[in-house]
Amino acid sequence: MAGGKNPWGSKGGSSGDGDGDAPKGGKSNGPKNPWLPPGSGGGDGDRRGPNIEDIFKSRGPEGPRRTGGPGGPNFRMPQRPGGKSWFPIAVVAIIVLGLLATSVHLIGPQQQAVVKTLGNYTRSMEPGLNFSAPFPIETVDVEDVQGVRVVRVPEGSQQVKLILTGDQNLVDLSFIVRWNIKDLENYKFELVDPVETVNEVAEAAMRAAVAEKELDETFSGQGRAAIEQDVRERMQRTLDSYEAGVRVLGVEIEKADPPAQVVDAFRDVQVAEQNADAARNQARGYAQQVLAQAEGEAEAFDKVYEQYRLAPEVTRQRLYYETMERVLSKTDKTVVETGGVQTYLPLPELRRRAQQANPTTTVTAQEGQ
Repeated sequence: MAGGKNPWGSKGGSSGDGDGDAPKGGKSNGPKNPWLPPGSGGGDGDRRGPNIEDIFKSRGPEGPRRTGGPGGPNFRMPQRPGGKSWFPIAVVAIIVLGLLATSVHLIGPQQQAVVKTLGNYTRSMEPGLNFSAPFPIETVDVEDVQGVRVVRVPEGSQQVKLILTGDQNLVDLSFIVRWNIKDLENYKFELVDPVETVNEVAEAAMRAAVAEKELDETFSGQGRAAIEQDVRERMQRTLDSYEAGVRVLGVEIEKADPPAQVVDAFRDVQVAEQNADAARNQARGYAQQVLAQAEGEAEAFDKVYEQYRLAPEVTRQRLYYETMERVLSKTDKTVVETGGVQTYLPLPELRRRAQQANPTTTVTAQEGQ
């Protein structure tokens, strides 16, 4: 600067304008420049200024790191006696534990397992503790063979499954099939998709069984039981022919209704059939009543005829008296006597007056012999 001193000191020990203010030894006695790199001669050479690159190098995500610490650049794993590393031993131990874990198998009481050696079936495992070669030499597939499995046809509750009956009618039918595993080896290796196979066999068996029944039989309880038994037997025969290793435990029809499009007309038909059945039953009852009465009268006539054959005159007179008694008991009577007695006794009029006076009391008039 003109007429003044440099505030940062001189670099070479003498100023450019010839001032001799610099001390001996080439060092400036002016203020130190904090932005000069270390060793540049600006300020005290024994003191190093901060460097932003050093600050970021010594700082990690979790704060400043210390050299030689667990997170520092010089961290090392513990070593064995003799200076060797524990890493190879740890890797070998993990591999050994993995091999042991894939070689020991505990099979439950309701389970069985199949063993495949290099992808080919070799043997089966029964419940209990079993051993095999380590993976991937041998692989073990465990299945629950006693648990009951369910197949629902159709799968969704809102879906419609129309089946044709033997009398050319359609019925909306849904059912479930309960089954389990009979032979695990066949179940695993004979069928590509055992569950789908059971589903398709169940539907085919149901269609075949319903096609042999009429529509009314599919709605009655006895008809449903017969269909369920028939479907179970058909399914078992088909699956055994496939060697599927499946046991069909039972079939249950959940719903058997007419199609939704004709449900109103079907209900009208059902009501008409019920009314017809009621009329037929009433007619049968009346016919049985009349027949029983006629049979009773015929039997009574036969008995009277036997007595008539033994004593015709007496029997004829007795029949006359019984007939007159039966006829006259239902008609009004007038008693007429001779000799100074009133010739007319109004018994019907007296009876009517008595009934009007006391409707709950019945007046009985004794007739003359």
